Amino acid sequence: MTPTTVNSASKATEFLRLHQAPEVLQLANVWDVVSAKVIADLPGTRALATAGHSIAASHGYEDGEHIPLATMLEAVGRIAAATELPVTADLDRGYGNPGETVRKAIAAGVVGANIEDQMIPLPDAVARMKQAADAGAAEGIDFVLNARTDAFLLGADKDPAEVLAAAIERGRAFLDVGASCIFVPGKLDEPTVQALVAGIGHGKVSVINVPGSLTPAKLQELGVARISYGPWMQRVALTALADAATALMDNGALPEGTRPLN
Repeated sequence: MTPTTVNSASKATEFLRLHQAPEVLQLANVWDVVSAKVIADLPGTRALATAGHSIAASHGYEDGEHIPLATMLEAVGRIAAATELPVTADLDRGYGNPGETVRKAIAAGVVGANIEDQMIPLPDAVARMKQAADAGAAEGIDFVLNARTDAFLLGADKDPAEVLAAAIERGRAFLDVGASCIFVPGKLDEPTVQALVAGIGHGKVSVINVPGSLTPAKLQELGVARISYGPWMQRVALTALADAATALMDNGALPEGTRPLN
């Protein structure tokens, strides 16, 4: 192995370990080098996750693979190169070839990825996840595939019991083909999280926290492995930016306690 490969392998192993630890893994999503450095320097940060929506927005694109793959991978690679922490990337649907996209992402320095199912037919979704997981394994690292099911995001008009059953069925199927964790985004209440953990597996469920979500402590108690925050971290930053600029234009001053960048 080259030194770069050895470094990626050790980061991947550590990232997988963080998913298996008793403590829930919190990932405050980043979108460029400066946001990555700010989050990486915080004492509680153990790994970084990119937010695809936020990277796309920072380049002037809408979410959902409108940003070219090469541009996305360049942004992800810059983030990975800026830290010694493990980095996982949001790779949307896999850009038409999840296996090849994962291979390129690993070459860019990441050790994990989100791939969405978009609720396409289950056999097709399973094939998509298998391609991604197999590509990670073929690179010789403990690649962490956070396989995302959009059952709740796309199931607002369906019977909640049917949505829950679909999420569990898909989660189990994705684990069977090599996914490390199952990402179920949505604003989930406690009974739903309990059912997901019972159906998919303790320490196998990943969620996104949004305003009004369950606390990290409660999610850890329920057996969730991982919490991310998606585009909300960028929205927090942009809200602070807009508020500060509004105050300045109203004869205000810069906020006290504003920290310099390293």
